[in-house]
Amino acid sequence: MRMSVTVSWSHRVACYCLVALLVLTLAGSIRNSHRGGGGENFPAAADKRDGEVRRGKPMMERPCEELYVVSEGETLHSISDKCGDPFIVERNPHIHDPDDVFPGLLIRIHITIPSSITS
Repeated sequence: MRMSVTVSWSHRVACYCLVALLVLTLAGSIRNSHRGGGGENFPAAADKRDGEVRRGKPMMERPCEELYVVSEGETLHSISDKCGDPFIVERNPHIHDPDDVFPGLLIRIHITIPSSITS
C-alpha cells in the first residue's frame, strides 16, 4: 500500500521563499553580531554599556534622551518632572490616552536642563 502526496507548485514556491527568508535573517543577525551589534546605527548600542542591566532606582535615575523608553513604574507626569518637558502628549501623537503608558513605550522628549543644575 503506497500513499502518494502531491504538493502544488504554489506551495513549493512558498516553502522555498520561507527558507530563503530564514537564511537571510540568520545571515543578517550573524553579520551584525560579528560587527559588534551595529552600534553605528543604534546610539544606545554604541553607548559601551556591554549589556549592563539596569533595574530599580538606577533605572529611574537614568538621564533623559530625546527618544525615551518608558520603564516600569513611570508615568507621563514623573517623566515630565524628571526631564522638564510638560508637553509630552502634544509631541507624541501616538499616545491617545495619557493614562495608558506602559513599559517599553517609546516617546519623544524635548530636553530642558532644570535650573537647579545650571546654577
